[in-house]
Amino acid sequence: MFRKSIYKSPAQLRAMQPAGRATAAALAAARDGLRTGATPLELDAAAERAIVALGGQSNFKLVPGYRHTLCVSVDDAVVHGIPGERPFRPGDIVSIDGGAEVDGWNGDAAFTVVLDDPDRPDVVAARRELARVTEQSLWVGIAELARAKHLNQVGAAIEEYVRAEGEYGILTDYVGHGVGRQMHEEPPVFNYRVERRGPAVQPGLVVAIEPMIVAGGIDTFVHDDDWTVATADGADAAHVEHTVAVHADGVWVLTAEDGGAAGLAPFGIVPVPIP
Repeated sequence: MFRKSIYKSPAQLRAMQPAGRATAAALAAARDGLRTGATPLELDAAAERAIVALGGQSNFKLVPGYRHTLCVSVDDAVVHGIPGERPFRPGDIVSIDGGAEVDGWNGDAAFTVVLDDPDRPDVVAARRELARVTEQSLWVGIAELARAKHLNQVGAAIEEYVRAEGEYGILTDYVGHGVGRQMHEEPPVFNYRVERRGPAVQPGLVVAIEPMIVAGGIDTFVHDDDWTVATADGADAAHVEHTVAVHADGVWVLTAEDGGAAGLAPFGIVPVPIP
């Protein structure tokens, strides 16, 4: 049974908005710098500057033992890749995850991009299809949250969509989570169908929905750096994420610059700003 405290008050929802905006700005800065020849450390520095400019701090740096603003995962790395100095190469599939804390509240988001490589069009096409399916599965999940009665309907909707798109794997060892005073809170947000219903979807629920989809098997291992999670079979991976708030008038994607309007439009859902 989940405690009532997983739900935020209207004032607390409003207080979470600056952290969402700072997270969005950090990922936008990283996306702007992501190109062949750039390095993950350069993106990390750009994201840090964006967060500080909005009065926040990196919540990733608050995780014990982690020293960076972003996680940058390339090719078969799914999540938690440590930014380094190796430049991005043509055709890389790159997942970037980041978050910000502002006045004690948190945001968390991620995106995946595939770099151009004219010498490997087939590889790029397959990776972009994986990235597309992963991105769309996120919006399927957010759209489901907007109309669901219980949280675990989100995972069922994500799994149904991904299974219909092809032979992709959905990681089960890593899932989404609640967000608030801590970056990772209860409740878990599954990306697949589970038997239990989960907590009620009602005003005050704030969750990070984050599908992690792979082109092969779902088994993973952690590199010797004790952080980077990679596919055991070397298959490509993609990871996307947004922090979403449910309030009395609808849903609002805290970590999207438009509140989720563009992503939700195909589902006939209009996100409503938090009053």
